[in-house]
Amino acid sequence: MKKAVLLSGGVDSICLTYGILPDIAYTVDYGQTVADREIYVSKYICNELNIEHKIIKVNCKELGSGTLANCEKSNISPSEEWWPYRNQLLITFASMQSIKDSVTEIYLASVKSDNFHKDGTEVFYKLINNLTNYQEGNVNIICPTLKFFSHELIHKYSVPLELISMAHSCHISNLACGKCSGCIKQLRVRHELKIK
Repeated sequence: MKKAVLLSGGVDSICLTYGILPDIAYTVDYGQTVADREIYVSKYICNELNIEHKIIKVNCKELGSGTLANCEKSNISPSEEWWPYRNQLLITFASMQSIKDSVTEIYLASVKSDNFHKDGTEVFYKLINNLTNYQEGNVNIICPTLKFFSHELIHKYSVPLELISMAHSCHISNLACGKCSGCIKQLRVRHELKIK
């Protein structure tokens, strides 16, 4: 059974990648503003862990909203970085690639603090797993991180701080802005871990 992980280069996906050591890591460039940095960090993590890394490029920027698309957020947006159907989109692209790679399990990292997004909940992951299992390929979608906060994942998987220090969570820029919700989340993690 071959497994893959969706690796964005953020704290949560780095922790999961380190914890499960998948056969392949997929990084999706879907037109998000910070794609270059996500790809750079993800390549670095895969090189350090000796994991095959594949980049899936499908530009959907015209469909995005908020800071990740560098445009106005939608009036139904629960947060500044919300991109409609983003996790569903990423899972679809990864599932398509997984058929070519003979992957039967795709892992994603969503944490407790993501559950204000419907696609960061246990219900969402059950539904999307049922859908991908129903379709040809029988790909399993697994999110084992839902009951944890980001700093708890670092402890759970004993992730080395030198890997965590590479994480990029900014939603606005390829260099951390220090102001967006992604940067604030990363600063909170550093505070929890007592990293200066």
